[in-house]
Amino acid sequence: MSKRKGLSKKVRFEVFKRDSFKCAYCGKSPPAVTLEVDHIVPVADGGENDMSNLITSCHDCNSGKGAVPLSRVPQQLSDNFAELKEHEDQIREYRKFIKGVNRRAAKDVADISAIFSETFTDKDLSQKFKKVSLKKFLELLPKHEVEDAMEIATSVRPDDPENAVKYFCGVCWKKIKANGEWK
Repeated sequence: MSKRKGLSKKVRFEVFKRDSFKCAYCGKSPPAVTLEVDHIVPVADGGENDMSNLITSCHDCNSGKGAVPLSRVPQQLSDNFAELKEHEDQIREYRKFIKGVNRRAAKDVADISAIFSETFTDKDLSQKFKKVSLKKFLELLPKHEVEDAMEIATSVRPDDPENAVKYFCGVCWKKIKANGEWK
């Protein structure tokens, strides 16, 4: 019979964290139950303290199981793992999607800024204007309408970049109000 070796608090916490702080047998979690770490292969049968042999259990389930070996990992733990993996996969895909949205938005801002810079070769739109106003217009209007507004503004005010920007904003807001996007 093997002698039981104590588990550190860190190892216990890692097991609990891996198992989402739920008993692998009954699914209960604190504060309804007190969690313990159980050995899948009991210490009495040579089970070790490595993570692959440890599982989260509530006190009642662990006491009820005793030194009875598990022939396999409980289905609930497998389901929990699958659910956690799906959650992680969704987060990863969501982040990729957001990166793509941000990349497209940055390209759209750059395209509109280029129209302004074609007329005013020595000027550029301020970073604040690009990040706030231009981004908002692109959220509320189709890109081609924002491009049209910049082309109109730079053609109506070709010698005055400051007033061209104001005119551009006026054209965009007029389109937004006409589309019923802003109240």
